Amino acid sequence: MESEYLFKDVDSYDTPEGTPVSLLFRLMLRSRWYFYGVNFWIFILSGRCAKRGTLDKNKQIHFSNRNIRLLERCGCKVRLRGLDNLRALNGRPAVLVGNHMSLLETAVFHAIAREYVDFSFIVKESLNRVPYFSDIMRTLHTISVTRTNPREDLRTVLTEGKKVLEAGRSIIVFPQATRSDQFDPEKFNTIGVKLAKSAGVPVVPFALKTDFIELGRFLRDLGPVHPEKDVRFEFAPPLEITGNGQEQQRKIIEFIRSRFEAWKK
Repeated sequence: MESEYLFKDVDSYDTPEGTPVSLLFRLMLRSRWYFYGVNFWIFILSGRCAKRGTLDKNKQIHFSNRNIRLLERCGCKVRLRGLDNLRALNGRPAVLVGNHMSLLETAVFHAIAREYVDFSFIVKESLNRVPYFSDIMRTLHTISVTRTNPREDLRTVLTEGKKVLEAGRSIIVFPQATRSDQFDPEKFNTIGVKLAKSAGVPVVPFALKTDFIELGRFLRDLGPVHPEKDVRFEFAPPLEITGNGQEQQRKIIEFIRSRFEAWKK
């Protein structure tokens, strides 16, 4: 079982040139169904472990590693930056705040960050009724929100999130209301900064690009895949919240915007 952290002692990672592409993927004419078939099987295996209560840190990393390798077998380049900024936390809980583009984020985040950060996600309440997914989310102590009542969701995140952080676990927050391949600062709310301020922990801004998966026209979560598009994650240094947090919110937005601009080149 490959549970060893793939990115040990490096600040950055790029898929090596010449990484072989799966023969089956090529025989299937680079069809999306190769990716989704393997990805779904990894999800089922993770869910079974969670149902048995055995989805520990090593298995979280193991299954997430398999998703990283799946991307590379599809010819996608994975590019990571700023991993030293995760190590700089030295185990201190934090709120990781970034943009949200596709379901790929939750599939690979453990491979990227779990070695140094034990974290929970904020998820839609409806997902807790999905078989296996609910078991995984329970294992990760996720926080459920309605996405229909912003005031109630804020109260839930601040109350439950503070408990998670006080227990020594970090929280990953996607402040956008929906997944998008564009970054719109106007739709990037302050919930992550408010949570960090309430709990007295730092925020770690991150930017990501996971448009390898395109949102589907008819099935939103099963859109085409684009191996020619790199998957990118970059983490900024931790920020301590001062005052009302507006300066930190500005820095988070500027970091993400700057990465999007750089990645267009």
